[in-house]
Amino acid sequence: MSGGARRPEFWRRAGGRLAPPIIVNSALRIKHYLLIKSTASYDIIDMIRGIYTGASGMDAMQAKMDILSNNIANVDKTAYKKDTVIFKNFPEMLLHRVNDDGVGQTPLGSFDMMPVVGKLGTGVEVNEVFTQFEQGALKKTNNPADMALNGEGFFVIQTDKGAMLTRSGAFTLDKNGNLSTANGFPLMGENGPIKVSQYNYQIKPNGEVWINAAIGNDPERIFGNDMNKWENPVLLDRLQIVKVENPRYLNKVGDSMYSTTPESGEGFRPGDKQMPEVVQKFLELSNVNIVKEMVDMIEVNRMYEMNQKAITTHDTMLGTLLSQVPSVK
Repeated sequence: MSGGARRPEFWRRAGGRLAPPIIVNSALRIKHYLLIKSTASYDIIDMIRGIYTGASGMDAMQAKMDILSNNIANVDKTAYKKDTVIFKNFPEMLLHRVNDDGVGQTPLGSFDMMPVVGKLGTGVEVNEVFTQFEQGALKKTNNPADMALNGEGFFVIQTDKGAMLTRSGAFTLDKNGNLSTANGFPLMGENGPIKVSQYNYQIKPNGEVWINAAIGNDPERIFGNDMNKWENPVLLDRLQIVKVENPRYLNKVGDSMYSTTPESGEGFRPGDKQMPEVVQKFLELSNVNIVKEMVDMIEVNRMYEMNQKAITTHDTMLGTLLSQVPSVK
């Protein structure tokens, strides 16, 4: 088609949004539209719109399937929070009953020149993917380096890219005696990284870190758990635990860590009454319900097949119509 030629309306716009050429067998048939000089062109436009509507449904279901698959893959990951996808409809079209020439058709006994037939959907798109921070179940591990948060809040981890937030309390002691993540990023207290020695630290429910001063926090001094009598307990530090105004807008950066965004707001220390409970020797499990995710996956498969069938049906009808166009006078 030359640059000066005006493309047909269904080519330039489909369902109220700009659209590229159709990518199915129908693309080979659309060129016949330029030869159509009858009211059959309206039927073709409706069929093309139906193909786009079905394709948008398939794209949406594919996006949801990816989210469900990721949730299921991380069902056993410590403190993993599942993602949820929200869809948004394209603007609906209000259909009126008209004649082929566009003049309103009045049914017998009605005073409405253009009776309303109903609303026609034009497709759907992904509106938002957000994380649900519902509390996960707690699992006892008897490992003093493991911690779980019972309530709203996050641990603060110092990484190469700055401070990050996490709900995962699966920490270990590194060679320097710092409580760290599996990747070596230290857990932060209000006075800096938490440095302790093996079996010589206790985490209170309010986040306070206590050690036995008689042993100290030298990582090279190794004592058995049964040898520590706690004859001189002292307060070492307090875990840095923060909240954000809108946690659903936090950005996932991997390894169960999150970064703040302008929409989520910066982290802040909550008051003592709003502070989550720190439970030592426990880990928080993921909040993914594997049964529900599997049921949703089956539902998504069925909806994907329905949209695929709709496209196939429209393509078949379009092929039948165009094969009969030459006989229309």
